[in-house]
Amino acid sequence: MFRSLVRINQHQIFNRTVNFSKRGISYTPVTITEVVGKWNTLSPEEQSDITKRIEELQKQDWQRLSLEEKKAAYYISFGNYGPREFYESHHTGKIIAGVTGLLIVSGGFFFMTKKAVTERPKTLNKEWEEATNERMRQQKANPITGISSEGYKGKGYVVSD
Repeated sequence: MFRSLVRINQHQIFNRTVNFSKRGISYTPVTITEVVGKWNTLSPEEQSDITKRIEELQKQDWQRLSLEEKKAAYYISFGNYGPREFYESHHTGKIIAGVTGLLIVSGGFFFMTKKAVTERPKTLNKEWEEATNERMRQQKANPITGISSEGYKGKGYVVSD
């Protein structure tokens, strides 16, 4: 019984609008129901006051909190403000252009180095690949489905023509 009276009094105190002066400036504190809409426009002192009020309310039984108080508590904890605020990036074009440019430069570098090397490695000829196939059969490499399996009909490691 007394808790409900305390609860009603706290609710009236927290949600009533009172004019008071702080450093010569008078303002009306934002009620808990207005937190979601006005949070970004509040000063840090007002945000701190509301956060403290919400913390005090959360120490009580959560089933006694109104829907607006629960929404305010959720918004203060997880809302889209500060570092979680959504913003439009105007750098998307620059990022796409930069990545595309880097891909073109790296592709050009790859083809230039490939063209600069004239001799082929000795492992890229048909005899070497056939010798690799024979060595894999001797070592019984991949005996279930590969080159050492019974009835294997693939080319194995031969890729050159």
